[in-house]
Amino acid sequence: MTTFGLVHGAWHGAWCWAHLEPELERLGHRVVTVELPCEDPGETFATYADRVVAAFSGEEDLVLVGHSLAGLTIPIAATKLPVDRLMFVCAVLAAPGLSFADQLKREQDMLAPGRAAGLSEPDDLGRRSWVDFDVAWNTLFGDCDEASARWAYDQLRPQALAPYDEPCPLDSLPAVECSYIACSDDRLVNPGWSIRAARERLGVEATVLPGSHSPFLSRPAELARLMTALSPQG
Repeated sequence: MTTFGLVHGAWHGAWCWAHLEPELERLGHRVVTVELPCEDPGETFATYADRVVAAFSGEEDLVLVGHSLAGLTIPIAATKLPVDRLMFVCAVLAAPGLSFADQLKREQDMLAPGRAAGLSEPDDLGRRSWVDFDVAWNTLFGDCDEASARWAYDQLRPQALAPYDEPCPLDSLPAVECSYIACSDDRLVNPGWSIRAARERLGVEATVLPGSHSPFLSRPAELARLMTALSPQG
């Protein structure tokens, strides 16, 4: 049995795994989730990682799964927590020593163009929120039906931008086995970048699913089977 520690990305919460969790449990796995304080401008990716460590401490046969922006958090957590594998799902990847803001300047093909059209301007606390359902549906939940996309949209939270300016505290990525799952029609994290970055930074070939940025919502059973196949326990 594998324990999957699921770490959500920007704007989301532990609620986003509600469809995937029973599919993994049906395959015989244990699932643990964590709620990150993404709306808090005083937090950083390093303190997000501390939350992950606290939530998953003591778990055995742990596969740490990071969706989207959580790709910057789970490698930090893996330096403080015994982890069998890191699994990146439609995720950005940390560049040791660089901030995420610097990465975006250097790797302009990392994120898809037009991704920010449905976001607010930063509020007084430096946070951006989704304010246009149709754009969010297209960007985050492109292959979901309207009811599923609306269910998710209604639970989205503000995302603080302050962590984007904090340099990644790692000197190098941890020496942990990795897998990368990309989606062929991802409209947030560019799948072409994902495939190249997985090969160059993680030394693995990305596995590509059909669909958009949130396979845990649009195709949870298929994602659960793939995660099982990629896990050390099989």
